[in-house]
Amino acid sequence: MQRVCRLLALPALLWFAAFDAGAVEVHLQFGALERMLSKQVFTQDGRKYVKGSQKTPCNFAYLEHPQFQGKDGKLVIRARFSGRSSLNMFGQCVGLGDAFTVVITAAPVFQQGNVALAGLTAASEGKTGFYIRRVCTALSSSLARDFRYPLAAEAQRALEDPGMQPDYRRELRKFRVPEIRVTDDALVLVVDFELTVK
Repeated sequence: MQRVCRLLALPALLWFAAFDAGAVEVHLQFGALERMLSKQVFTQDGRKYVKGSQKTPCNFAYLEHPQFQGKDGKLVIRARFSGRSSLNMFGQCVGLGDAFTVVITAAPVFQQGNVALAGLTAASEGKTGFYIRRVCTALSSSLARDFRYPLAAEAQRALEDPGMQPDYRRELRKFRVPEIRVTDDALVLVVDFELTVK
């Protein structure tokens, strides 16, 4: 039996003494996914630094304002990239730099408790050049390596939360995601787990 629920509805399942979910579909609408990532990943004034920081004005790179959509079964993320790879010479940054919209295309997968991005490519939307090509190549490898959303840990935290029903201890077991789909408006995760209430 397949059940469909929204992410925030998961704690409602805690009313059961023992629950074998079978196949629960969690639909993460892209607007909610954008807010979640902004809160958890884009944490430095709405930015995700992939190189340097605010304290290195001549040598930095960051992404901001992510927007999600689905296309041909893949996740497409558009974000604003700003970066500079230069030297500080007498108070002036001398070197390469640019700002442009980067389009990141990937297939979401579930690996070791995390939602990760496979087959990731990054490309500029409408601009080209030596620096932009280097940035897109670097983003393709670094985002594929660094992006991880700890779905299993988040589900465990939410479903085992002692504040929800303090008289009943809950234990989440056998958590897995056998399928992830991308639709036009959401990331759909098919989640299997067992929840035991003691």
